[in-house]
Amino acid sequence: MIILKNLSLRRSAKVLLDNASVSINPGEKVGLVGRNGAGKSSLFALLNGSLHEDRGDFSMPSQWRMAQVAQDMPETRESATDFVIAGDTQLAEAQAEVAAAEASDDGERMAHAYMALHDAGAHDAQSRAQALILGLGFQVRELDRPVNSFSGGWRMRLQLARALMCPSDLLLLDEPTNHLDLDALVWLEAWLKKYPGTMLVISHDREFLDAVTRVTLHIENGQLTRYGGHYSSFEDMRAEQMALQQAAFARQQDKIAHLQAFIDRFKAKASKAKQAQSRVKALDRMEKLAPMLANADFSFEFKEPQNLPNPMLTIDDASFGYPPADGAGEPTVIVRHVSKSVFAGQRIGILGANGQGKSTLVKTIARDLAVAAGAVTEGKGLNIGYFAQQELDVLRPLDTPLEHMIRLARDTIANGGAGQFSSREQDLRNFLGTFNFSGDMVKQAVGTMSGGEKARLVLCMIVWQRPNLLLLDEPTNHLDLATREALAMALNEFEGTVMLVSHDRALLRSVCDEFWLVTRGGVEPFDGDLDDYQRYLLDEAKRVRESLKDAGKAAEPPKAEIAPAAAKKPASSGRIKSLRQKLGKLDQSMAALHAEKAAFEARLGGTLSVDEITETGKQLQHIVDELAIEEGEWLEVSGEIEALEAAGA
Repeated sequence: MIILKNLSLRRSAKVLLDNASVSINPGEKVGLVGRNGAGKSSLFALLNGSLHEDRGDFSMPSQWRMAQVAQDMPETRESATDFVIAGDTQLAEAQAEVAAAEASDDGERMAHAYMALHDAGAHDAQSRAQALILGLGFQVRELDRPVNSFSGGWRMRLQLARALMCPSDLLLLDEPTNHLDLDALVWLEAWLKKYPGTMLVISHDREFLDAVTRVTLHIENGQLTRYGGHYSSFEDMRAEQMALQQAAFARQQDKIAHLQAFIDRFKAKASKAKQAQSRVKALDRMEKLAPMLANADFSFEFKEPQNLPNPMLTIDDASFGYPPADGAGEPTVIVRHVSKSVFAGQRIGILGANGQGKSTLVKTIARDLAVAAGAVTEGKGLNIGYFAQQELDVLRPLDTPLEHMIRLARDTIANGGAGQFSSREQDLRNFLGTFNFSGDMVKQAVGTMSGGEKARLVLCMIVWQRPNLLLLDEPTNHLDLATREALAMALNEFEGTVMLVSHDRALLRSVCDEFWLVTRGGVEPFDGDLDDYQRYLLDEAKRVRESLKDAGKAAEPPKAEIAPAAAKKPASSGRIKSLRQKLGKLDQSMAALHAEKAAFEARLGGTLSVDEITETGKQLQHIVDELAIEEGEWLEVSGEIEALEAAGA
């Protein structure tokens, strides 16, 4: 059990926790919520030992193993698979003990060391690691790629996989969904639901918290309040609590006013002086209630567009991709032969597994990339507001928010636009203030700001431009829950067209009324809701697994082509090589099976009809049976390799 009793915690001069008390029971899944700067990450620092309490008591079981996602960007030539396997600290310790035992030539010690190595899961470490990597959205061909060949967001996914690989009793996750697409998010939810230990999660994703947590800890004004239930339950209970406290405060104010009126009226009269004095004492003894004032929520709105071309744009047999790296040769095409029209007032959610081309499509419409083939024709007066997945694609780290707004106003006027407000510096300062950029913040370098502040600045710049088409690529990655709610409200009231890529299902559900699916090199309408999309992901995982198995069969040479000499030489290096190839294919197939099994289990955890439960259960059992067969085959192949190597091959 984790216990905080009358605990105070500071960061510099700021008091984060003041005489706070709470307990967390073993095995509980806890969502840690509160405004940015309230102390959530500092509480994590207390739990992992990098920060110590200033006063009070803090305790947790000393034998608990802890896992946490490292926040540093890994720089290593190690393969993705090996990097994730190294996260299994128990396996690493067992491997070190085996090496030490073999060096000591102590038979008994070696026996114990090999037993510990087996208990640590050495036999299936590679398949477990690869199942994590594939589940988080990587492709099979990327399993052996060096870690430092991936971009920053993908390296952070590898850090997450490494943390999940580590055996732990306490798992700390700080915004684990920030770099994930919807398909990887669904997989992560399924994995976390099965996690047996105690888990604390900081997240601004409402549906993710509802799916994986059953207790909510709220940090506010230096206090920790525990609520039984997930985030939506917490919101309901807190709203009721606020209403009750506000009503009690109002009743007390009425009573105080009544007592004060009696005192003011009769304190000068000798006949009433005693009663007046007793009421003065009653006022002094009364424990004053504070008004229940919620912190002012951030809100904004998109002004009515100056015009609404219809159609907004027309895509005619277009292909989307990237130009060649050296400036010569053919572009890399990801999505082909797209013919679509985007009309005024549409709300389009763009779905698709990672790497299928969602961001490429959005970047091309936003004019950041050229069309590889075909044409994208814009309606007259089209004014695009573009939120890039990486904020620094549209921000300059050395410039301040005010410099960004001045340059935006200058460029808008130069291009014949008028923006929302005047371009006077004071007006731009005032406009920044409506997005919580006040005082010295307007002159702070953007590169020193938090992710949430950068996201707010991009939104500020988009709103000022008064667009009629919004292209939003993962706009909620660094936004807190209050700002996400403000964005959803603003988008619902926006009179133009919205095209949205997001892993935030609450935002997709509240904003979008139709979906495009980017898949298999094309774009097609998706007739269904997000629950249907999750079922589509299951089918896609099965398709990928079957294609892997087909590719493995095609790569195996026909038995008739094996030379007689090779057949008579079972311990040859060629035989071992062939077995290792087969083992690798089995590892990949088993990793895909594990990912598909997790997806079916996640579906069973949702709300299904009796028929759906029966059918899903049958499909799950089929996967479990296939997995058992392949695991048996894996053990046979591994045993044959070991026998051949022992024979001196």
